[in-house]
Formats: sequence, structure tokens, C-alpha cells
Amino acid sequence: MAEAQQTWDFSGLKALFIQCTLKKSPAVSNTEGLSKISIDIMRKQGVEVEQIRAIDHDIATGVYPDMTEHGWDTDEWPEIYKKVQSANILVLCGPIWLGDNSSVMKKVIERLYGNSSELNKDGQYAFYGKVGGCLITGNEDGVKHCAMNILYSLQHLGYVIPPQADAGWIGAIGPGPSYLDEGSGGLESDFTNKNTTFMTWNLMHIAKMLKDNGGIPAYGNQRGVWDKGNHRGFAGNAADPNPEYR
Repeated sequence: MAEAQQTWDFSGLKALFIQCTLKKSPAVSNTEGLSKISIDIMRKQGVEVEQIRAIDHDIATGVYPDMTEHGWDTDEWPEIYKKVQSANILVLCGPIWLGDNSSVMKKVIERLYGNSSELNKDGQYAFYGKVGGCLITGNEDGVKHCAMNILYSLQHLGYVIPPQADAGWIGAIGPGPSYLDEGSGGLESDFTNKNTTFMTWNLMHIAKMLKDNGGIPAYGNQRGVWDKGNHRGFAGNAADPNPEYR
């Protein structure tokens, strides 16, 4: 069956790629190289894309929105967070080290966590209505482990995770060529290219669906409503009684 022809317009969407490499610019980042596939697709479809290499910024360690209020002299995270909040799509990208995510990736997730209790205009947690994904590279086992940690963390903070929202490339186990190295086979990997493309389109589709429909419906998920005693059907709540709970 021939694929139906359709023109997609994602021009109202913004995407932010946060690179969590351990290498400061201008050193080559292999994960940034893989990200280029996704970024190019998004830009061709009208998405406004920005990427940040986290290690180039003075991001303090901690789980509060602004760590200068907790003993740190400087903290660039509040400015980066403004970009996070303006983006419909967040893609966290990083390498595998010792079978796990990089320390920079962990720091970025911790800082996202520090903002997660803030509320949006509908009284939901701050990241409701946004979608998240991840890209991983390495030459040792751990792509799926790293992706599970990132995607679990993002959904726990309020992000919507589309189908197949992760992709990665892994070379032969042990010391050897990295994704962008000549002869690595990374750029030619059909499996990686397919998964990265699927992830990119799914991120755009779900982000557009959420944007066009005003995000996640604001019912049953508003902290302020719960705190006021209306527990939206929770058994035993006098303000919203459950007939079966008698």
C-alpha cells in the first residue's frame, strides 16, 4: 500500500537539545554528531531548534531552582531553564561511561527535578504538556539502561514520552572507534538511523498534538486543587464522594 501523501507543519514548535558530553567545546562530541540527524529533520519540518552543551556552562550542583540561594556563588541553570520552559520538545543527549549516564547528564536531570514542583498556568506541574526523548552513544554496553533512566526521570517530572522516544549507537565492546570516527560504521548504521528518525517524528507528532489541544487536560492533576481538599474521586473524599465507598 502506498504511503499517503501529507504535508506536515510543525513550524509552531520549539525543541531544545541538551548535550551532556564530558567534553568542553570545541572538542568533538559523538552524541552531538548523532543529534544532528534529529535536528536536521526537525528544522526541515519548521521546528525551531536550539542546542546547549551543558558542560560549557557554570551549572551548580543541587536540586533547587537557583543554587545561588543555597551557598553557590554562581549558577547559570536559571537562564538555561528559561530555554527548557519555552521548548515543546526536550531531548537529552549523552555518552555512556562505566555502563551508565555521564555525570553531566545526572546533573541536568537533578536540576530539572529542582524545577519540577513549579506550576504552569493551569496549575499543573511545570513540565506538563511537553514531550521528552533521549539520544545515547558509546562503545560499551548500556544504551537501553541509560535511556530507561532518562525517560523514566523525564516522565516522573511530568514530560510526555512518545513511542520509541530513544535512539543510540554502540560500537564494538571495549576500546575502539566512536560514532563519528572514520570506519566506525556509525553514520551508516541503518538501525540507529531508523530509530533516530522514528524518535524525531514521534516527538514532533505528540508535541503538536499537545500544543494544538492545550496540553494535558487540567483535571485530576492540579496540586492546588488537591491541597484544598478536592481529591477528584479519591475514595473517602467528602468534597467528591465515591458512592462505592460507604
